[in-house]
Amino acid sequence: MIDIDVVNLARLQFAATALYHFLFVPLTLGLSVILGIMETTFFITKRPIWRDLTKFWGVLFGINFAMGVATGLTMEFQFGTNWAYYSHYVGDIFGAPLAIEGLMAFFLEATFVGIFFFGWDRMSRGAHLFVTWMVALGSNLSALWILIANGWMQHPTGAKFNFETMRMEVDNFYDVLFNPTAQAKFVHVISAGYVTGSLFVLGVSAFFLLARRNVDFAKRSIAIAAAFGLCASLSVVVLGDESGYTAAENQKMKIAAIEGMWTTEPAPAGFNVVAIPDTQNHTNSFEVKIPWLLGLIATRSTTVQVPGINDLVVTNEQRVRDGIKAYAALEILRKDSTNAAAKETLDKYQKGLGYALLLTKYTNDIPSATEDMIHKAAWDTMPDVVPLFWTFRVMAALGFFFIGLFVFAFWLVIKNRVEAYRGFLRLALFAIPLPWVSSELGWFVAEYGRQPWCIDGILPTRLGASSLTVGDMWLSLGGFVILYTSLLVVELYLMVRTIRKGPEDYFGHSPAPALAG
Repeated sequence: MIDIDVVNLARLQFAATALYHFLFVPLTLGLSVILGIMETTFFITKRPIWRDLTKFWGVLFGINFAMGVATGLTMEFQFGTNWAYYSHYVGDIFGAPLAIEGLMAFFLEATFVGIFFFGWDRMSRGAHLFVTWMVALGSNLSALWILIANGWMQHPTGAKFNFETMRMEVDNFYDVLFNPTAQAKFVHVISAGYVTGSLFVLGVSAFFLLARRNVDFAKRSIAIAAAFGLCASLSVVVLGDESGYTAAENQKMKIAAIEGMWTTEPAPAGFNVVAIPDTQNHTNSFEVKIPWLLGLIATRSTTVQVPGINDLVVTNEQRVRDGIKAYAALEILRKDSTNAAAKETLDKYQKGLGYALLLTKYTNDIPSATEDMIHKAAWDTMPDVVPLFWTFRVMAALGFFFIGLFVFAFWLVIKNRVEAYRGFLRLALFAIPLPWVSSELGWFVAEYGRQPWCIDGILPTRLGASSLTVGDMWLSLGGFVILYTSLLVVELYLMVRTIRKGPEDYFGHSPAPALAG
C-alpha cells in the first residue's frame, strides 16, 4: 500500500502545478481570439490603428504564451512520475488525447505563433490574418484534447476492464472523443478563457484612459473587449448550466455535495442559496432555499428527483457489495483464466469493482470485508461538502458580476461615454484578477468534487500514486513551487513593464490614428 502522506503530497503537487499553469491558459485562449477579431477588422477597414492594436496585444499574448508553455510541459510527466499506477491502469485511454494534443494542437499553435510575430512585413494581409486565426485555432484545439482527457476522468466511457492485462482499455474511441462531460467542459472552459482575455483588455485599456494616454487605441480595445466579453460571459453561464446538467446525470454525488443536499426531496428540488452544512450529522443547520430551482437546473424537468447524499451513500453501499463479488471473481480468474462462472460474475458486477477497491483503506482482504467497512467505504464516496458548497457559490457570483460589468461596458461604448465614467474605469482595472480567481475556483470544484476518485467510479485516488517517499515528494514539490513562482514573477514583471510603457514605446510613436469619422 502507498503511504497516505505520499498520496496527499502527490495530489498537492499536481494541484499546485495545474493551478499555476492555468494562470496562463485562459488568457492565451481569450487573447488569441481577440487578436483574430482585431486583425480581421484591420483586414476589412485597412486602418493602421487596428494593425497596431493587434501587434501590441500580440506582445502581451506572446509573453503569456511562453510562460504557459514552460509551466505546461512538466504537467504531463507527473503522470509517469507521481502517478505511475494510474498511468499503467488507464494509460491506453488517457494517453491518446494527450498525444494528439501534442502532435496536432500544440505544434500547430507553436508554429503559427512564430509566424505571427515575424511575418508582418513578409506576408500579405490575408496570409497573416490566416496565421493569426490558426494561432487561435491551435489554442482552442489544445484545450479540447486536454479536456477530453479530463472529461474521461470525470465520466469514464468507451473503455472496459480487461482482467487478462489488469488494465482499462479502449472499447469505443468515439465515445471517448464525444463524451458529453468532456464536450460540456470544453465549451465552458474556453468561454471562461474568453472572459479572462476580454476583462484583461478592458482593464488594461481602462488604465490607459485613466492616465489619458493612447485614447483612440484604448477606446477601440474597449469596444472589442466589451462586445466579445459580453457574449463570452453570457456563454459561461449558459454552458456552465450544461456542465451542471451532465454532472447531474453522471456525477450525482458531486452535485449533491455542491448543493449541500443531504436528503432526496420531492421533485423538483430546491436550490440552497446559502447554507451551513453539518457534515457530522449529515444535515444543514441553516439554509435559505429557492424552491424548484435545483431540480429545473439539474434535471430540466419538474418530475425527476435529484438524489441526496444519504440516499447516494446507500446506493454506493450496494455498489461496494457488488464490487466485492467482482473482486472475488477476479481473484479466481487470475488463477484460472478459463473459469466461465467467474467470467460471468465479473461481467455482471464489474461496474462495482472500483467501489470494492475503496475497501483497501480498511483491509487487505476485500472479499472478507465487514459491514462496518462497507459502510465506511460508501461514506468515503462523499467529497468534503463545505469547501465545495461555498467555492461553487463564489464562482457563480463572479460569473454574474462579469455579465453586469460587460453589459455596462457595452452600454458605455454604444453611448461613447467610456471616458466619462472614471469610477467604472477604476472598477475594470481592479477587476482584472477576478476571472483567474473564478477559473481556479471552477477547477477546484471539478477536481475536488471528484474525490475520492482518480477515475470516477473506477480507480480510487489513493491507489493511483507511485511508490515514492515523503522526502521525494517534498523535494519535488518545493522545486516546482520555487520554479513556478519565479516564472509567475517574471510574467508579471514583463506584463506590467510592457503595459506601463504602452503602445507608443513599442511602436516608437503613438499608434496610428483612425481616419476622421
